[in-house]
Amino acid sequence: MATVAADPRAKYVAGGTNVVDLMKEYVEQPSLLVDITALPLRAITHSSDGVRIGALATMSEVADHPELAALFPAVVQALLLSASPQLRNMATIGGNVMQRTRCAYFRDVSQPCNKRAPGSGCAALRGVNRQHAVVGGSEQCICTHPSDLAVALLTTDAIVHVQGRTGERRIPFDRFHVLPGAMPQRETVLERGELITAIQLLKSPVTKSSYYLKLRDRASYEFALVSVAAGLDVAGGTVRAARVALGGVAPTPWRSHEAETALVGQPANAATFAAAAQAATRGMRGYGENDFKVALTRRAVARALAHAGGIA
Repeated sequence: MATVAADPRAKYVAGGTNVVDLMKEYVEQPSLLVDITALPLRAITHSSDGVRIGALATMSEVADHPELAALFPAVVQALLLSASPQLRNMATIGGNVMQRTRCAYFRDVSQPCNKRAPGSGCAALRGVNRQHAVVGGSEQCICTHPSDLAVALLTTDAIVHVQGRTGERRIPFDRFHVLPGAMPQRETVLERGELITAIQLLKSPVTKSSYYLKLRDRASYEFALVSVAAGLDVAGGTVRAARVALGGVAPTPWRSHEAETALVGQPANAATFAAAAQAATRGMRGYGENDFKVALTRRAVARALAHAGGIA
């Protein structure tokens, strides 16, 4: 930990499915890789308020866990719609939420990219931007976050447990990633050398009735154009609580408080879900090739809510 904290170019590596990929493309050239795979951070443990997942648990181990499927269906669905089985056997939960954008300009070192080379510009703003953000971006960066799991975690009030040189801290998952603003090179609130040790999922009626919908160009091994994680607590036909999170549309996993507000206290029916979908896209804007994402998001939110509400 002290080694990584002291060297800004040193990195942790576990499954290696992201950082090694980036090294092959010369996007990242670490001075040192610190192998953390032997650390005792792989356990999945159940408690009275939820489940704690060790940061080194693999995506496959979490997706196959029976209690998680019952308590957090959207999380398991998101994992099973991610990557390939081979990658899920290698990739870790901690690494998944830390993975970097699939923006083609970020991964092409011949192109300007403020995230990879601050101050060089964002080629996506006027370039090929079909995959890019329609909300949360800035004039410095309009990339999207690639993780399906991270979107589903926003339905669970998840907490990220972190170990640093000065001790432990707990970070609410909806504050873990940061929008690009003027500094797109900074992607999370982690300080140098800090290591994710676990992610804690808190169970609730909302998480138990959750659903993950992923829309993409092909049916497997593809990143989301738009994804939605929706969870509803419905009693007597009325929505008591709701969570709506979006993927493929923003530089971070995106929670739609506007959609949640439109749902709570309303009847759980198609009209309410349509109104929430409209609210979820309020303020979104395209950059040309990705204009379609706004309407696609609206339809995806309504469809995901119908599944979560049991009327699909």
